[in-house]
Amino acid sequence: MEMPILAVGMRREKERKPKRTPRLLTVKQARRLTRNMIRVTFAGDALSGFPTNREGGNCKIMLPADGQSREDFVLQLENGSKPVTRTYTVRAFRQDGLELDIDFVAHGDNGPASRWAMQAGPGSFCGFAGPSLPKLTRFHADTYLVAADMSALPVAAVTLEAMPRDSVGVAIFEILSESDRQEIDAPPGIKMHWIVSPDPYTPSGAQEEFIRGLDWPSGTLQTCIAGESSVIRSLRAYLHNEKAVLRENTYISGYWKIGLIEDEHQAEKRAESN
Repeated sequence: MEMPILAVGMRREKERKPKRTPRLLTVKQARRLTRNMIRVTFAGDALSGFPTNREGGNCKIMLPADGQSREDFVLQLENGSKPVTRTYTVRAFRQDGLELDIDFVAHGDNGPASRWAMQAGPGSFCGFAGPSLPKLTRFHADTYLVAADMSALPVAAVTLEAMPRDSVGVAIFEILSESDRQEIDAPPGIKMHWIVSPDPYTPSGAQEEFIRGLDWPSGTLQTCIAGESSVIRSLRAYLHNEKAVLRENTYISGYWKIGLIEDEHQAEKRAESN
């Protein structure tokens, strides 16, 4: 069957849509937020037109090669091969000063993003695409359950800070050391618990054990849970199958997987969703 002429034209128009060049962001400051977390603050005119109210949304950070000049990196973003790219969370955006905060877990030189953040200082640069919408945009529950490891602390913190101030519930954070506790402006009715697990490369059941030990609330439960994929898979089964929490009320996502780089992990997630 022939495709209608209008549909063909629409498809061709879509195919001709120009590729959007990523923003080139410049670092204003990089500092240790905690022992194992680095907050990188970007600033400058490249953030003009950045959408507001996107804290908690995903973004793509595109990393220059070691020693690559700013000029060469701009050419690569415009015309060259795709740089090494990693997914992060918008922690804060201040429109008045055109400043953007992204938090990076500092886990040594093995990961390209961690290495870049550990070396970053005023004038350092990277590419940026996004952000998406926040993970939770509507809060309607009687009780909230938030859980995160270090990789998901930014999205968990943003979610807690966006909640109505009369919200009640529990937040569980699995961190690498006691000095990784953060100040989070959560509602007073959210009880926060910090669990120290110093080895992130060994599967941990600490969050699930803690959640299984909770007195289960009545009424509507809404969740924001993210972290290592094996932990997430087990928690998802517990919430959906054993506790019958409605899927539309559960944001629960694997952000990384032990033994896989991000590209491999994303490919695995796509395969599992098909």
